[in-house]
Order: sequence, then C-alpha cells, then structure tokens
Amino acid sequence: MGFYDDQVVPRLIDRVMSRRELAPIRARVAASLVGDVLEVGFGSGLNVPHYPRAVTGVRAVDPAIVGRRLAADRVATSPVPVEYVGLDGQSLPAESASVEHVLTTWTLCSIPDVDRALSEIHRVLRPGGRFHFVEHGHSPDRKVAVWQNRLTPLQRRVAGGCHLNRPIDQLVLNSGLELIRLDNYYAKGPRTFGYMYEGIATKA
Repeated sequence: MGFYDDQVVPRLIDRVMSRRELAPIRARVAASLVGDVLEVGFGSGLNVPHYPRAVTGVRAVDPAIVGRRLAADRVATSPVPVEYVGLDGQSLPAESASVEHVLTTWTLCSIPDVDRALSEIHRVLRPGGRFHFVEHGHSPDRKVAVWQNRLTPLQRRVAGGCHLNRPIDQLVLNSGLELIRLDNYYAKGPRTFGYMYEGIATKA
C-alpha cells in the first residue's frame, strides 16, 4: 500500500462511515448474530457497539493496520472479545465449514477479487451457516447506474478501491450461497453512492 491508501483512506472511511444515520443499519445487520463471528472488513471497529449479547467472540479480518489503531478504544471497551486473525478477505484464515456466522458491512465494494472473497465466505461457512451483510452497489435506476459507472474509476482511486456499481445480490448468488432475505433501498445522501443491499445468505 502507498501512503495515501495506508494512512489516509482508513481515517477517511472511519469518518464517513461513522455517520449517525448508519448506526441503525449496523444494528439491524448484527442483530441475529450468535456465538463466534468472522467479520471480514473489520476496519475501525464501527460494528463493535452493535454486537448482540449472544455473540461470544469476533475474529477480525482487515488489511488496514491504521484501522486497528482507530478501533483500539472500541475493542478495549467491548464486552465481546475481538481477535485479529488475518489481513486478506480473499484468503480467510479459517478451516472449511468451520464458521457459523460471517459479517460484512460496506466491505465487498473494495475487495479487488470480490468473487474470490465470496467463494472464501462460502468455503468457511458450515452448512446452514449464515452470511450477514449490508453493502452498497449497482442501482436498478438507469440514470443512477450510468453515474455509478462513470464515477467508479475515480471512486476506486480516492476511496481505497471502492466500486459503486457492483451487483451485490448476483455476486452473492454466484458464490453458491442462497439469499434468504434481501432488502434494497436508498440510504440518505446521493443516490449514486447509496443504493443498499441488506440481507442474509446461507450455505446449503
């Protein structure tokens, strides 16, 4: 990573993604987590306050070392123990069929090989295990989608590889996971950045 991606982007993402209106979304996505959770894209730990009591531990995967420093206070005060176990969502440090729950929040947009990352999530989940997610991505509104396609090259450069136009539902299905709940909506703010995919997928 260069200086900008290593030092600036994690701080920028922490500021942008700590907006108050995103907290209820994080809480909904985390609400049904139980037991041991693998969180891919842990970042600065913005989900930590939303882990339910039923969660017994979180294994965190994230490439940003600066993010760990930003997360330090949240992790230190969390009743749920957090262990950093890896850096790369494209190669998860877990045995096949060993994980009950995987969590991502606004993560799949920036993983270079998103198909590989989702294949890894499928691999590590136990049969019946669940993938809980909220991601932004491709809008069905043609005018919005045109601007998403236009702006994605710039967005990738300034926001750590973030794509505005990934069809999250199709990517999840392509991995072999089955969607059992999916809600689509626009979050507050510019529609180009705010078409959301919030749901749960399971491994058969």
